[in-house]
Amino acid sequence: MNETHASSPKAEPLSAAKAVAAGIDFTELQVGAHGLFWNEYRPADAACRIWHWHWHWHNNAATCLTPPGFSVRSRVYEYGGGAFCLTDTGIVFVNEADQQLYRQSLQGETPELLTSGECRYGDLQFANNQVLAVEEHRDRHRLVAIDLTDGVRHLLAEGADFYAAPTLSPDARRLAWIEWSKPDQPWTATRLMVAERQGDGRYANPRCVAGNSAQESLQQPRFDTDGRLFCLTDRGGFWQPWVESAVGLSPLPSAPADHGPAPWQLGGCTWLPLDGDTYLASWTDGGFGRLGLCGASSEDFTGDYSRFRHLAVDKQFIYCIAASPVSATAVIAIDRQTRQVKVLAGGIAPLPAEQISRPRTLRYPSGSGEAHGFFYPAMTGEAKPPLVVFIHGGPTSACYPMLDPRIQFWAQRGFAVADLNYRGSSGYGRAYRQALHLSWGDVDVEDACAVVDYLAKRGLIDRDKAFIRGGSAGGYTTLCALAFHKVFRAGASLYGVSDPVALGRATHKFEGDYLDWLIGDPVQDAERYAARTPLLHASNISVPVIFFQGELDAVVVPQQTRDMVTALQDNGVLVEAHYYADERHGFRKAGNQAHALEQEWLFYRRVMDQGGLSSGQSA
Repeated sequence: MNETHASSPKAEPLSAAKAVAAGIDFTELQVGAHGLFWNEYRPADAACRIWHWHWHWHNNAATCLTPPGFSVRSRVYEYGGGAFCLTDTGIVFVNEADQQLYRQSLQGETPELLTSGECRYGDLQFANNQVLAVEEHRDRHRLVAIDLTDGVRHLLAEGADFYAAPTLSPDARRLAWIEWSKPDQPWTATRLMVAERQGDGRYANPRCVAGNSAQESLQQPRFDTDGRLFCLTDRGGFWQPWVESAVGLSPLPSAPADHGPAPWQLGGCTWLPLDGDTYLASWTDGGFGRLGLCGASSEDFTGDYSRFRHLAVDKQFIYCIAASPVSATAVIAIDRQTRQVKVLAGGIAPLPAEQISRPRTLRYPSGSGEAHGFFYPAMTGEAKPPLVVFIHGGPTSACYPMLDPRIQFWAQRGFAVADLNYRGSSGYGRAYRQALHLSWGDVDVEDACAVVDYLAKRGLIDRDKAFIRGGSAGGYTTLCALAFHKVFRAGASLYGVSDPVALGRATHKFEGDYLDWLIGDPVQDAERYAARTPLLHASNISVPVIFFQGELDAVVVPQQTRDMVTALQDNGVLVEAHYYADERHGFRKAGNQAHALEQEWLFYRRVMDQGGLSSGQSA
């Protein structure tokens, strides 16, 4: 493809670089005797660093604890999570480069190595001068405890394929955790386990509290101050809080809604049991997040925000990572008495509130069911603007009605955006999430196509100018939509799957059986795989496609993208491909993110300006 680009609009209030720079994110909020701590990611340097805020400081400013040369990020199960924990004197964290544990006081000195070897660690918890962790050694996983003083490692549990959320009771007598075995995933079937501490300090054989026979997904086990065990389970149709009882688990009063997301990452915290029968929780209502006290006491703390993650609480404040449709993601403290909200750290919205496109709830018919998502109107006043359909990855993940600078980038350039939670996404209950079983590449694609018809019939978009984009699993849905339907004018695949059989051969243990659940057994269901493999049906694609791929990607290897590009070129389809030598699965460097966003927009502009293109060249 030649490098002549269409001219940019005269007014460009939000550049790709500014949109990417606004994507500061926060994770793993924790509160302790020394203040509040969180992990902060900034696109400018692609590093994750621990920040510390103390309510006694007069300037109310947070300080960065992580020195140059370190980045706090776990790679257990490839998606990581739970990369640090608080100790009596400081923190212990996982360093991204070597995946080892380091301890650090709050005085700013160089972190000290606590472990060494080939193991990786995640889901860190501190108790009794030990760090509890999920340990990963190649394809073997265990629960371990590591002494903080000398680094001696103690085995806590092994034998299951996967572990998560080691949690110790306040009196240190009971250890609870979540485990699951292949071929299950943590959002399909898990077990809640408990082991009792014996007189010699070792733990007795564990017993299964829930999940041994029923197909239910359990997550986020918690002990309250009285030592009672709670967790979220979806046995009632949604991930809701239940408490251990004489009959196993009993439900707590709760909204008929998911109180947690699909646990792709370790260390999540979307609910906490408090005193008595009261708990703090976030949940979804029509796709929008809510925050409140539930149970014996009921108070709504939602305010102006629409998503809440990583909850923490003390006697005066509720802390969380929150976002709204018009404000950037932030660490906030909510006074439990006055309800006053204080922003402790946060990015700056890249646009004034009046220039921000706001999400409208989407609930529309698709096939034999219905699908969900959010619609963002274009901000240029065009009656029937072009549409970009966003397909999230996962695929058992979700999108949320919060300020996303990427979406605003498109809205400012005259595109409406449909951000989809197609069937199979989390946040709408177990049945909706399970709808993707053996149907990936079918129902998700159906939902992506149906939204165009739904919006066009309401006069909200120009159906002849609909585009589709997605990363990873979303890239697969995108390529299937282009191969099997004539709905979209062009599409973009960001490190997307074009050959699921090849993906299954190369993928890691955490997702090793996921494709069997999504499509079927690659041998017994070979015809189904062939029918849903975009690479085998590249001849059906007649519209332009742009690809973005990291050369270090170990999940969707670069050859998948190259094979798809070649197949389309051979068919005379306009193809543009960009490869990034320093990126893995999912782009982290600001310059690369901005380049990809800008090139995708220019690509769509050329497609619209030239009225449809046909070329076998590739950039």
